[in-house]
Amino acid sequence: MPTTPAPDFVRWTAARTAEAIASGEISAVDVTTAHLHRIEAVDEKVHAFLHVDPDSALEQARAVDAKRAAGERLGALAGVPLALKDVFTTRGMPTTCGSRMLKDWIPPYDATVTRRLKAADVVILGKTNMDEFAMGSSTENSAYGPTGNPWDLNRIPGGSGGGSAAALAAFESTLAIGTDTGGSIRLPAALTGTVGVKPTYGAVSRYGLVAYSSSLDQGGPCARTVLDAALLHEVIAGYDPMDSTSIDAPVPAVVEAAGRLDVRGMRVGVIRELSGEGYQPGVMQRFGEAVDLLRELGAEVVDVSCPSFTYALAAYYLIAPSEASSNLARFDAMRYGLRTADDGTRSAEDVMALTRAEGFGPEVKRRIMLGTYALSAGYYDAYYGSAQKVRTLIRRDFDAAFGEVDVLVSPTTPTTAFPIGERVDDPMAMYLADLCTIPSNLAGNAVMSLPCGLAPEDDLPVGLQIMAPAMADDRLYRVGGALESALTERWGGPLLGLAPSL
Repeated sequence: MPTTPAPDFVRWTAARTAEAIASGEISAVDVTTAHLHRIEAVDEKVHAFLHVDPDSALEQARAVDAKRAAGERLGALAGVPLALKDVFTTRGMPTTCGSRMLKDWIPPYDATVTRRLKAADVVILGKTNMDEFAMGSSTENSAYGPTGNPWDLNRIPGGSGGGSAAALAAFESTLAIGTDTGGSIRLPAALTGTVGVKPTYGAVSRYGLVAYSSSLDQGGPCARTVLDAALLHEVIAGYDPMDSTSIDAPVPAVVEAAGRLDVRGMRVGVIRELSGEGYQPGVMQRFGEAVDLLRELGAEVVDVSCPSFTYALAAYYLIAPSEASSNLARFDAMRYGLRTADDGTRSAEDVMALTRAEGFGPEVKRRIMLGTYALSAGYYDAYYGSAQKVRTLIRRDFDAAFGEVDVLVSPTTPTTAFPIGERVDDPMAMYLADLCTIPSNLAGNAVMSLPCGLAPEDDLPVGLQIMAPAMADDRLYRVGGALESALTERWGGPLLGLAPSL
């Protein structure tokens, strides 16, 4: 690896980096080298990455520079470094899902998202830490240890994709990819002062995404600016015949929307059920200020009631574990992954049971058992069936709300980042972190988390959540881009410029 770091590159936006590489102002190798040095310098403290491959990253960067030198057409984000959540399959690179069950597993194929990133000449630095099989809200459930929040390394970065968000906040990567089943992109974005988007369900292919809950899982972009998220969104989105749930429709013009910076005439609904009692005062203060700013920018702000949202948390924690109990049945010690206690004397059933007992962590076991119970004979209708009925009511609430407004807003999380270990023995307290994010997963609509300032109690980031109808993802970027621009002007600089240095 080259030994001369270029630290300024790590703070550049993806848009600026791609433009500079395309024009020949800088090389992709220099940009990649700067980020690899940054990872070397800080990731021992942050633990954002589970696997970094310097040789592969530099090889990708050299290929970008060679293409530019030959006058070949470059991808939209050519040479821009990216951190990939370790739940997407990567040919020749480990995919563990944060679990001992898949320790050292190297897939024989790329996920569609991985393939599209490579086709766009994005440089994949490595794979990021996550709650095991994406089950968690804090990245403390990883079999390989927790990730720290770059704002305060003793606090969580959110989950399940805390590694991707932490890599951005620590300037270890310019872009990242996450997945969102109940808030796993948006929670980390809110708690680390970054931008995270859950696109419309079906807008980004799930082929090669190791499944947690198939009707809820959705890959999406993570970035430090709204425009960067939009650029990445356009790269990874689009129809994929390998995914039966993929939407065969044009990708909304999200990049154009991000640059519009105008919300005049738009109607914004504030969801009554996602605020108030139980929310940290500083979170509500910053959220309220952001809503006032939208008014100043020319949007009409109205109150909206979505009464079924109060049941979303309960419905989610029946639907998602039920689907997980089915999806994770494949990890049986027989086909691939971990196998323990196979000394030649035990039955296949014993080996399966002992392997699953050793390979899965406590949270995964908890959700498998909950889901299996909810699907069992005599309880299916009472639990899983009833949860699906609530899901329908939540969709209807969204439909009614979007009949009145263009977008809906709420805080992304009720609190700022809490200390590592504080809620690890209290699952209910942990699950409450998902209170605001889960409704959009159940309904499948598009949603973004955008930083809106620091809570005065603890100087930690607060996230504002913007929700749009299915396949109206461009509205997220229109509102997010305008609000980000106004907030940046108010702060006198981007939020991450205020983050404590590592």
